[in-house]
Amino acid sequence: MAKKNQSKRLTQQHRVSHGVVGIFGDEAKLHDMTVGQISQLVLDRLRTDFPNLSFRHRDSVRKEEINLALQKIDLELGQTLFVPNSSIIPDGGLIEVKDDYDKWRIILVSEAKHQGRDIENIRAGRLVGKNNDQDLMAAGNAIERSHKNISEIANLMLGESHFPYELFLEGSNFLTKTISVTRPDGRVVVLEYNSGILNILDRLTAANYGLPINTNLCENRFIHHKDKTIMLQAASIYTQGNGERWDVDNMLTVMMEIARTSMRIIYSDLFNQVSMSVN
Repeated sequence: MAKKNQSKRLTQQHRVSHGVVGIFGDEAKLHDMTVGQISQLVLDRLRTDFPNLSFRHRDSVRKEEINLALQKIDLELGQTLFVPNSSIIPDGGLIEVKDDYDKWRIILVSEAKHQGRDIENIRAGRLVGKNNDQDLMAAGNAIERSHKNISEIANLMLGESHFPYELFLEGSNFLTKTISVTRPDGRVVVLEYNSGILNILDRLTAANYGLPINTNLCENRFIHHKDKTIMLQAASIYTQGNGERWDVDNMLTVMMEIARTSMRIIYSDLFNQVSMSVN
């Protein structure tokens, strides 16, 4: 019972206050911060909220480390590596906490992708295309690296019960609603959210099994099918839906929520250190 009460205190006493200034100070008012810079602010807040725990930030993970993690689960896994120095580099890097057994555990992996500048082009009166006579540009494939990173981090965390990978999307290729944009000459251009020319969200929802977007999916799901139990590692995909840029305050809130969820799930392995802090 004491352990359960400690866990409850862990989640209750370290809630993030509302408002970006209250959470992270004046520096977080900037609207042009990279997800990597925001990740550093999250790291600072975690160190403040949990002074007895050790946290670190890493920019990348070597493929060699991923293979070793797979081998610990099954010796047949993690056997193939063609480029010894290859690595995975998420935009926002990885935040980890050291558990009671001196093992670093991943609690947050973050990326941010902007794809589709149709809104900016229309507002500026720019036409696009081969002959510069189109309002819209067909969507490209800039998000393909995200699939690779998600898969590799999933391999690295195959032995965990959480998957704290979050992907922030912005730009006209990630619409969830139809919007109208006005050109300088007054002409209104309608961007249909379900247009196959523009929308590429369906290419990314393959990374979360078609589960809802804008949802914290950090805790792995265990589903039963016939005589099998299957663990799902789903990326948490967030989009503004209207093509506009993410607000730093909102990104901070989501990132802290994912990190706290991770810590709740692995709480039993942080118990001794947290107990020292709470008592």
